[in-house]
Amino acid sequence: MSDYFVYILTNRSGTLYTGMTNDLARRLAEHRGNVTTPGSFTSRYRITRLVYFEETSDAMAAIEREKQIKGWLRKKKLDLDLIASANPLWRDLSEGWFDSGSEWQGSPDSSLRSE
Repeated sequence: MSDYFVYILTNRSGTLYTGMTNDLARRLAEHRGNVTTPGSFTSRYRITRLVYFEETSDAMAAIEREKQIKGWLRKKKLDLDLIASANPLWRDLSEGWFDSGSEWQGSPDSSLRSE
């Protein structure tokens, strides 16, 4: 059984990016290491801080949730407390997952999971 993640990243200026993956740590390392497509949205705006994620065992549910969130305006994401209720300080939920570079150091702490 695989886990799938819908996640929201941000940068210092608060730009939001929503994505979906079956390996959150690997995908975040790719965003941080600029392994994404050159000139992509996340590399262009240096979007690397994980501020929200949801986990499901259903790939189709994850895809639908990603589409739902991407369809919302920023105001709705904030007004519905999607991020603020789970992470009111907007801290990087992946803090401690990586060493000083982008190398993965273990599995996500499930206590930080947004549900």
